[in-house]
Amino acid sequence: MKKTTKLITQAAIIAALYVVLSLLTYQFSYLEIQCRIAEALCMTIFYTPAGVYGVFIGCLITNIFGGSWIDIVFGSLTTLVAALLTYPIAQKIRKKHGNVLKIRHSLLIPIPTVVVNALAIPFVLYYGYGVTSFAFAETRLAVLALLSFSVFAGEMISCYVFGPLFVLALNRVDKALHLSTEQ
Repeated sequence: MKKTTKLITQAAIIAALYVVLSLLTYQFSYLEIQCRIAEALCMTIFYTPAGVYGVFIGCLITNIFGGSWIDIVFGSLTTLVAALLTYPIAQKIRKKHGNVLKIRHSLLIPIPTVVVNALAIPFVLYYGYGVTSFAFAETRLAVLALLSFSVFAGEMISCYVFGPLFVLALNRVDKALHLSTEQ
């Protein structure tokens, strides 16, 4: 199989998984209190550069279901920026430690996903979905701060609880099927 075909196929599979995971967990994948389990797929970037495109396209499609054009554009671009920042981290770990991702090294990979989403998504929620009050907060700064904390917490759960589970599964699949592309 040509390298391009392999990358497109891998990206499509990752995107499909992202969409399915997000829609299956719809109740807590959107709005103020969100824990989008599909964000743990940022771990796929270690195994293939197709992970960058897969999580971006998956997020784009998922955000289309969410309804806000601001989320479709800026929420998806946030995921793309996080994935592009993740790629060099994943490459460095791969170069130094090999093709099998150890759990202790996997803790570095989600950092861009957690940080970028915690900084950007509160604005998407505030302006795209009109979340202008949250918990006890009603001033813009307080609402954005609480939304940032909420998104941060959800991303931490997604990436640091479900992420290592994906790593364990992906290590087994990668070893059995030799899915990694040569970097």
